[in-house]
Amino acid sequence: MITLIVLAVIALIVLLGVTSSFKIIGQAEVMVIERLGRFHRVARSGLNILIPFVERPRTIDVRYFEADVSGIKRISSGSSARIDLREQVLNFPSQPVITKDNVTIDIDAVLYYRIADPQKATYAVQNLPYALETLTRTTLRNIVGEIELDQTLASRDVINRRMREVIEDAAMGWGVDVTRVELQSIEPPRDIQQSMELQMRAERERRAAVTNAEAFKRAAILESEGSRESQIRKAEGEKEAAILRAQGLAEARLAMANAEAEAIQRIAGALPPGEGAMYMLGLKYLEALPALTQGKGTTIFLPAEAMGVMGALGAMKEVLRAGTGRTEGEDGTRPAAPPRSAAPAPSTALGYTPPARTAPRSLLEAGPAAASTDDASGS
Repeated sequence: MITLIVLAVIALIVLLGVTSSFKIIGQAEVMVIERLGRFHRVARSGLNILIPFVERPRTIDVRYFEADVSGIKRISSGSSARIDLREQVLNFPSQPVITKDNVTIDIDAVLYYRIADPQKATYAVQNLPYALETLTRTTLRNIVGEIELDQTLASRDVINRRMREVIEDAAMGWGVDVTRVELQSIEPPRDIQQSMELQMRAERERRAAVTNAEAFKRAAILESEGSRESQIRKAEGEKEAAILRAQGLAEARLAMANAEAEAIQRIAGALPPGEGAMYMLGLKYLEALPALTQGKGTTIFLPAEAMGVMGALGAMKEVLRAGTGRTEGEDGTRPAAPPRSAAPAPSTALGYTPPARTAPRSLLEAGPAAASTDDASGS
């Protein structure tokens, strides 16, 4: 009976030893194998056989997330003989950090890392997750303590890059490759947030006022430029219109002058030599005579240059007679034209008989004495 018990115990020990000797390691996992307490080798993925009671795997500290039934995630820590070579996320609670301008803010950071050397990760550091967390906290405090609050909120990329450089230099001796460091959130105190909101509101109002002023300025400039352009174009239009009117007036006057010159030439051709000027003077005199009688205080004594007027009328009659070509009498026969030397006086041709008394042709020829005598007799 005792022998059976001893055999059973031996068989159980052998079974346990054989079972612990066969290790199946998954992909992207390794084991650090120790022989008699010293590092022997790194077991890769696949089937690995260990010598019972001589070789055993070395465990390391790990940290991982756990979610309960309500969905709340919690960070749990433990130990494992299998070392994960994949990229891992190290998240830890936010911590208070004091900026350069003495403002306390809460910063939540997250670290991405990958174990590149399992041997160093096992023997170079006692607790790798805790070491990385502590290094991240201290580095974050040092970097944020050198800058002010506004610069901290606006320089996340700079902080991430500097933290990654510092942590990577220290983690290389632990066999860890730091791939990324990110700041999840930066929460200043409540009073600071209210002050920042007021500042932001004032800044936005200032920008709005500046934008409105720029818009009004631009509108005024455009309006003045439009008014100036309108006045320039209006002046140019008036200038062109005045030029065209002057050109039209000049052409009209030139046409009238040409027509008048042609008419004078025709009249001079129809009259005897030397009578054209007398005809034109008489015509102008008759045209100007009605204008002389207009206005107050104007006194005209007739005949005023009657002989000149009658001469002009006689010349006009000769022109009309020359234009018709014939003058019929009462019996329908054309009388013979008298010779030019025996032409009747213009006054007789028109049926005008001068008075018997001798009178001066005009008051100007009579002199001042005659003018005063006429005034006296008229009164």
